[in-house]
Amino acid sequence: MDSDLARRILQRRVSRRRLLAAGSTGALGIVTLGCTLGAPPGPLTPTPRPRRVSDQADGTTDYIKTGMSDWSRNARLADATGLSQDPSVEEMEQIITTLRAQNVSVIEADTVLSDWLTDQEFNAMVGAATQFNRMVHAAGMRIVWYYPSLEVISPGGEYGPSFFKAYPDWAQLSIDGEPNVFHGGVVFWVDPGNESVWLSPNGPWREFYLNRVKKLAATGADGLWPDVPLYFAGVASWCDHSPWGKEAFRRATGLDVPPAEDWSERSWRRWIVWRHENLNQFLLDIAEAGRSVNPEFETFVETVTMDYVDATIIGLDGAYLRLADGVTHAWEVDVVSESDGMRNATDDDWICLISMYKYARAASGQKPAWAFSYGLHDDDAAQVMGEVLATGCNPYEVKTPEKTAGVSAPFRTRWYGFVKAHSDRLFESTTAAKVALYHSSSCRDFDQPVEGTGLFASTVKPPGVERWWSEVPAESCYTKQWLGEYRGMVKLLVHGHVPFDVLTSPTFRAADLEGYEVFIAPDWQSVSDGEAAIVRAFVERGGTLLITGPNPSRRNGYGDPRGDYALADLLDFHRDDRTPQRTNRRVGAGRVVHFADLPAWEYLRQTTAAVAERLLPVLRGGATTMVETDADRRVHLEARRWREESLLHFTNLTGVRSPQAFRVTPTQFTVRAAIPPERMVGAVRVASPDQSGPELLELDFDEKDGWIQFPLTVQQYTMVVLQWT
Repeated sequence: MDSDLARRILQRRVSRRRLLAAGSTGALGIVTLGCTLGAPPGPLTPTPRPRRVSDQADGTTDYIKTGMSDWSRNARLADATGLSQDPSVEEMEQIITTLRAQNVSVIEADTVLSDWLTDQEFNAMVGAATQFNRMVHAAGMRIVWYYPSLEVISPGGEYGPSFFKAYPDWAQLSIDGEPNVFHGGVVFWVDPGNESVWLSPNGPWREFYLNRVKKLAATGADGLWPDVPLYFAGVASWCDHSPWGKEAFRRATGLDVPPAEDWSERSWRRWIVWRHENLNQFLLDIAEAGRSVNPEFETFVETVTMDYVDATIIGLDGAYLRLADGVTHAWEVDVVSESDGMRNATDDDWICLISMYKYARAASGQKPAWAFSYGLHDDDAAQVMGEVLATGCNPYEVKTPEKTAGVSAPFRTRWYGFVKAHSDRLFESTTAAKVALYHSSSCRDFDQPVEGTGLFASTVKPPGVERWWSEVPAESCYTKQWLGEYRGMVKLLVHGHVPFDVLTSPTFRAADLEGYEVFIAPDWQSVSDGEAAIVRAFVERGGTLLITGPNPSRRNGYGDPRGDYALADLLDFHRDDRTPQRTNRRVGAGRVVHFADLPAWEYLRQTTAAVAERLLPVLRGGATTMVETDADRRVHLEARRWREESLLHFTNLTGVRSPQAFRVTPTQFTVRAAIPPERMVGAVRVASPDQSGPELLELDFDEKDGWIQFPLTVQQYTMVVLQWT
């Protein structure tokens, strides 16, 4: 990838909170409190963390709750704003009191850990952190500490001492052998005169960092928030060609690191996958380091890569952690403008945002999916947080473009009060969807690699907007074949009011398809033998496979060409045959439907009614319908279950279309829901943070022929609770 384009991409994306003045060496500025590294924190009653596993018939392991605590599963997050300004004990108490009053349950603390610290400075910071941890726990809250994992900033390092000057061999190297180091003026978070160096996770830095993680775990903190565990591509392309990286790749694969970018070469494609695997192992080691000191310590990786192409470029693929014990993500979900949030987003930009939150929820598995919820003003912030909650993610509410303060205290208090009141319904419920959409990391990496990430759709900066995510047309998801087909499916499902879940590929198992009736595989070209076997069994036992694209399963999971399609038996045609434009055939107890074109990509770009008429009948014919609505297509519907309840989440996007100014436009529609077999309707209730309080309010309904029907008005976000007896 062109280095200038990569820099534009990542200058926009990988952010940092610079809370201390450049050159500060004090840790929190409160070392006079007399805390020591070994001082025990104030006790909290441990939350049980089920770690039971069971072996599956396919040889994989099923993780039960994956070792995460109830506090993290039900987290309402905020930054400890103001912690950096040499706070006294009274000021720390004020920070905690303020956040507690806003219904925050987990504090993310960020101080000087982005900077190069001597052992003495680090230990001073750790001692002070111990005191703050005690105070947070005494308030009945939890605390995690932000600590960048592969970037070190040296204040004044351009002209004075710096980490890179002290340890030049520890840096990542680009494909051209250049060290991944730069000075202020390249990206906004590195001030002029400062140095930023990105370290190899395979060199001496690994042990250095893990040892410091253990010291943080000993402070009584509840968890760690490691950031930027990636191969930064802002100034150096395709890292890590350092001796450490080359040796690690050779040990893992028996291959030499490819000397040039060549997508036709198997070694290059294997190296792309290895970078995902290598960073994932580093994250597992971080989590293990923390738990070696404190078995209750949890790790929340700040992850900027979502469902689009960034993961290919910078290596970090969040879905690899899905089944790992005790470690999950804090997803940095971007908005379309750092200066204006989503206020000027197009309808398709909102579809992209929904797609990212759906991916975040899926890639986190059964574990909590912490996610950034950006806003500029209360109204657009509410629209974003509505999507966070509807998709089942835990909100980290912040005001764009920073990550330290919320949009407003009343907004956070009201919305977090709603989340607190309905936490079990939001975060402990299970899916009611019968349709699964497959996100393939292999297809993202290997299907028609082109420049640009595909983060959002619109690359035309609206008038009066200071900063837009990108003005480079190649960046748009409209220009990406596989991503366009994938995001087009998201758009079609949202417009069709079809509840669906995303499934992710690196840890895909047969058990993941239990309960689903339709499996959608958009432009599924790169397919492993294991994936093919899982889907084949799904179809044979009664599932419907909807697959699109001109070359279905023509490559394996590493992008290597196959002699024949892996799914030829399901498709009933071979690679050397003329591909039929449409296949619709029974296989076992199930059905396979294949479209040789890319209809969803067309739907993404043009919202073509004819495409909806082709695809939606396949979905509705293959999946049991539990809910119907005549709502506008811009109303997003999610369906879940909790105890004896069905939960319907609605977000209203009818008033957000650009180029008109962002506005909230309430919408009214009718909802029909199927009554479960052998059940009766107990009540229909509704709750919304748009109301004056979080309480459930009764709704009138009609009942007929096994269905209930009721009218609904949605302002921005509403949860409907259907209680069955």
